[in-house]
Amino acid sequence: MTIRATWNGAVLAESDATVVVEGNHYFPPADVRDEYFEPSGTQTVCPWKGTASYRTVVVDGTRNDDAAWYYPEPKDAAKEITDRVAFWKGVTVEEV
Repeated sequence: MTIRATWNGAVLAESDATVVVEGNHYFPPADVRDEYFEPSGTQTVCPWKGTASYRTVVVDGTRNDDAAWYYPEPKDAAKEITDRVAFWKGVTVEEV
């Protein structure tokens, strides 16, 4: 099953190897198109996954702040999603 993430007409990520946690597809870093992302200083903490870092999505000059997140050093219970990227804030994630 191939999963695709799109926003503002651009394919941000596409993969046959996502990991689903709490209903969110986490994409392997190699399947994410880095040209659509900028770093963000935002971080949040999940009690069981650890500290998430965020990235801003930018397509054709339009920004979607903190629309992608990942766990660079998750807790042991979430090791399978290390550095994998998930999306929200209007990004469409669907099976294709």
